[in-house]
Amino acid sequence: MPERPDYAALLAGHTVVIEMINSGDAGLPVLTQLLHLTQRSIGAAGTAFVEYGPVGGRIIAATGATQWALGRPVPLDDPTADCLFTGPRVQSVRVGALSGELAAELDCRGLGRMIVARAEIGGVVVGSLHALHPGSDDPGGPEQLTVVAYLASCIAHMYGDQSGLPVHGDGPVVAALADGLAIVDRDGQVRLWNPAAARVTGRPAAQALSRPLPFPMPPSGQVLDHRLPDGRWIRITSGELPAPGVHRVVTFRDITDQQQRDHDQDLFVAVTSHELRTPVTVIKGYADTLTNHWDSLDDADRRKAARVIGQRADELARLVDRLLSSAAESGPIGSAPALFDLTAALRAAVDDLPADLRHRLALGLPADLPRALGDRHSLATTLTELVTNAGKYSPAGSAIEISAEADERTVAFRVSDRGIGVRPEHVERAFERFWQGESGDRRRYPGAGLGLYLVRRIVERQNGWVSLRPRPGGGTVAEVRLPRG
Repeated sequence: MPERPDYAALLAGHTVVIEMINSGDAGLPVLTQLLHLTQRSIGAAGTAFVEYGPVGGRIIAATGATQWALGRPVPLDDPTADCLFTGPRVQSVRVGALSGELAAELDCRGLGRMIVARAEIGGVVVGSLHALHPGSDDPGGPEQLTVVAYLASCIAHMYGDQSGLPVHGDGPVVAALADGLAIVDRDGQVRLWNPAAARVTGRPAAQALSRPLPFPMPPSGQVLDHRLPDGRWIRITSGELPAPGVHRVVTFRDITDQQQRDHDQDLFVAVTSHELRTPVTVIKGYADTLTNHWDSLDDADRRKAARVIGQRADELARLVDRLLSSAAESGPIGSAPALFDLTAALRAAVDDLPADLRHRLALGLPADLPRALGDRHSLATTLTELVTNAGKYSPAGSAIEISAEADERTVAFRVSDRGIGVRPEHVERAFERFWQGESGDRRRYPGAGLGLYLVRRIVERQNGWVSLRPRPGGGTVAEVRLPRG
């Protein structure tokens, strides 16, 4: 690692960032460019940016030796994140001194030291910038720390400008910077009241600061719909703010004209029919075959038909459980984690795919892949959703590749296509419930927008994570990582 930052690379890279912004780029492309700039200017092995919300964070951009972690959730109580909130705004940390799963994964990959800086707006932590280095020697001289702190401030400025950030829609607290935002101290007094809060409530900052919140505050991490005295409705969320001297961050928006409940109910009906159609069709087809052709079938064919009906009935029961779970916002129902052969499970799941998708698959599955720790039965649903998406958004007949690999901590598989690709600003929004992209996409590519939402819930229930990324040369790569057994 260089003794001093490469200031020439820093200036040249920052010029590229400014030119990108001036050309209309925003969000993840600019954020990723800033991460590359961080890596080059201080000689890091890799960088990552974590976007935080009231209930946790997620790695939304990564470069170099940390690209494998893209999409990984980071709980607020993870020591890797906790050190950020309890220490100086920028610091050098020895990874081996931290506990937690993420620190162990970094350490196993030889990334023993990191410089970490928080990106914050008005005391609200919107994210953290991490620069990882190999070995355990301290790479964090004053100049390196200053560069990382400066670039973290640049990222925070992007959030303040709403320049394509935050990546998530309604989840993190930072998503509501364009909505009303208030910070409430431990005594219940309002300490921050942004301009959007004044617009939503009609109450200027002078009438809100140093006074109690003018509406109820829901428990941390929960949502409350509240009717204002003038008859308008607002949707309120709150979360614990990981900073000294304050208690809660509260965000709210006007939902009077959204008719959100009716809309969600209609979408849920559409999703239910969409998700249940395939197993119901297969069950009916085999049942009709047994009814109409019983005498012409031999015993083996009858047993096969009965076996398929049973398998699809099990799949149908699991889908119903997950659909009900998604409606209730509770955790998906599943088996206790157990060791299983990922390669064998993927091959078995492939056999259950519709024939038109099976014929397009190109498998690259190693025979000696280590066992994964998770719910083998849920893998069929996960793979079906990812392959169905790949087939839907790529030319008919084009290849869909399924590959797998392992490292010291995780076992992963990928579904890659050569389709229309995914925009950088959509790689996280695609996992939101009912999100389908732009209206044009909805017309060209039917679906109700629940598949990837369920995939993320299923995978994260098993202490894994899933991510999307554009594929070089066109197309999309979906990657699922599970703990290694």
